[in-house]
Amino acid sequence: MVRITGSTFEMGTDASKIQGIAAAFNISKHPDLIQAETPQHKVTISSFYLDKYEVTKLDFQRFVRSHPEWTGARIPKQFHNGNYLKDWVGTNFPQGQARHPVVNVSWYAAVAYCRWQRKRLPTEAEWEYAARGGLPNKTFPWGDEPADKTRANYGGSGLKTTTAVGSYPANGYGLFDMAGNVWEFLADEWRPYSPGPKTNPLGGQALLTDGRRGLFLEQDPEDVITRRVIRGGSFGGSPLNLRVTYRDSHPPDGAREFVGFRCAKSE
Repeated sequence: MVRITGSTFEMGTDASKIQGIAAAFNISKHPDLIQAETPQHKVTISSFYLDKYEVTKLDFQRFVRSHPEWTGARIPKQFHNGNYLKDWVGTNFPQGQARHPVVNVSWYAAVAYCRWQRKRLPTEAEWEYAARGGLPNKTFPWGDEPADKTRANYGGSGLKTTTAVGSYPANGYGLFDMAGNVWEFLADEWRPYSPGPKTNPLGGQALLTDGRRGLFLEQDPEDVITRRVIRGGSFGGSPLNLRVTYRDSHPPDGAREFVGFRCAKSE
């Protein structure tokens, strides 16, 4: 893991810049795609740790072999959408993909894995600050230079699938794949930003606690876990998605081939 020193930063995008960004990324007719990044607001976060890499298939294999209740055969139906580990055979992932990020996992499984590691999912604020790599007011984790196939695995790379973690240069904090490869589940519920300064913000019901407590995610059938924030873009995404401020959402049971995760830990 990498230690990220706590700080105060401007999170999100200034509303006055939306039209210019939309024009630069050829989406002038759809500025709504980036409207969720506003209003820009001041956020203070405490120091924390973040995984250098997205969780790999080998990492996740160790988890499901230790906790077979999280295998594809035994995971409760309310915790996935039918795609969970669909590319695996039992507890075996496809040959040659040990270092590829685990995909086709749900948010619930990501929470459980992080807890097994005595960690947790990062918050959206932590993720955005970390993705910047110490470069304030820059577009991508590497700066303002345009996305290309040497910097990230995204739609323009033409690979159309995942790559081994760490295949592209790290950002200034030594974090890999903060842009591209797979979207990453975060702790936060999907909500619009609100103005005004925040300290360690966290959206909604998040199951954030570090440690093993609650590993098995007991859930009342009446509970409704809402859509979760995802960040970072994927192998199929556009340069727009790779921006450090870009945010999207995904259902918590939404196991898909382009969504994975990494873990964080409080100091």
